[in-house]
Amino acid sequence: MERDPRLLPEATTAKGLLTEATRRIRGGELGPLPVIVGLIVICIVFQSLNSNFLTPQNLSNLSLQIVYYGLLSTGVIMVLLLGEIDLSIGSISGMAAAVLGVLAVNVGINGVLAIALAVLAGTLAGTIQGTLFAKVGVPAFVVTLAGLLGWQGAQLYLLGSDGTINVPYEGPIAYLTQTFFVPWVGWTIGAVAVGAFALTTFIGERRRAKAGLPAKSTVNIATRTVLLALPVFGGVMVLNMWKGVPLAFLIFVGFVVAFDLMLRKTPYGRKVFAVGGNAEAARRAGINVDLIRISVFALASTLSAVGGVMTVSRGFAVSQTTGGGEVLMLAIAAAVIGGTSLFGGRGNAYSALLGGLVLGAITSGLYLLQMDASVRFMITAVVLLIAVILDAMSRRSRKQHARS
Repeated sequence: MERDPRLLPEATTAKGLLTEATRRIRGGELGPLPVIVGLIVICIVFQSLNSNFLTPQNLSNLSLQIVYYGLLSTGVIMVLLLGEIDLSIGSISGMAAAVLGVLAVNVGINGVLAIALAVLAGTLAGTIQGTLFAKVGVPAFVVTLAGLLGWQGAQLYLLGSDGTINVPYEGPIAYLTQTFFVPWVGWTIGAVAVGAFALTTFIGERRRAKAGLPAKSTVNIATRTVLLALPVFGGVMVLNMWKGVPLAFLIFVGFVVAFDLMLRKTPYGRKVFAVGGNAEAARRAGINVDLIRISVFALASTLSAVGGVMTVSRGFAVSQTTGGGEVLMLAIAAAVIGGTSLFGGRGNAYSALLGGLVLGAITSGLYLLQMDASVRFMITAVVLLIAVILDAMSRRSRKQHARS
């Protein structure tokens, strides 16, 4: 019988690290590998078909394009970790966008306060839905399906007969997606991010070693730091070749990092995984399952509202179509393509970033090739199906190797 890799001594050489990675893949622990490989293939294909695909201008536009869907996807990942679904995230983002437009333009209050109230409206909507699910017992599918219709109705009501509200080209709302940092700021942010990762990882592993727990070696930490530094500094370099690192993209990545740390490093995050893995077992372990469920739906709706604010900022307007159409499906697709399991209990916040990049790259590439939206939908469907198949195969492999 094959020994559990967690009981084997950690590899410290390049060959050992490769062997360990191969063992994990055979055991169903694919991680982000399929997404990264798929993203590389997509970039190679589109670059070969159109040399403008990997230009700094197009990649800068891509970084802004994925912010809206990425924020919604980050929130829905929390719900998927519970093994549930939220069909209302698109409508809530549209409703929050309408609240923002009404308050900032029709009422004329300060832009920053209008943003805060719009996000708060999203939080309240998610709390109501989470309470109906957790306390009343209405299935999440039904609650959020009702929310999809109800919050869209609220959006139409707020917008009134005109159906569109234009926001100023100046001010806090517009600055969210129109602000780009000068090169030295981008390099500083990248250096701080990589340095913070290396330092916190090193300190954490030394504490584990002192406590007598298995800890990563210095070689392992250095390898992980280099693997992080390559895309971070590469991305900063490319973005600086156009207008600089966009504030909106930095906000999105900040949310992703914050939610990842919350899920991996806090008791709350461990409770979310516990409830998603087995709600009854979590309840018997003393976890307030209802509170976890309510808070998760509230967080998902909060991020949907933030996404609504971002789309208003980028388009300088909110209309009856904001948050509608393909928004819901693409946000969920990004989470699943990025590696979050539809079966609950497995995934991470970085799935939103990776999945968003895949979908954004497909959209951008097909746009450059001047292909119809129907082609994009069909390609997205195929990519989504492949991701779900890989997830199912990964679960089967882990069961065969006696790991959950």
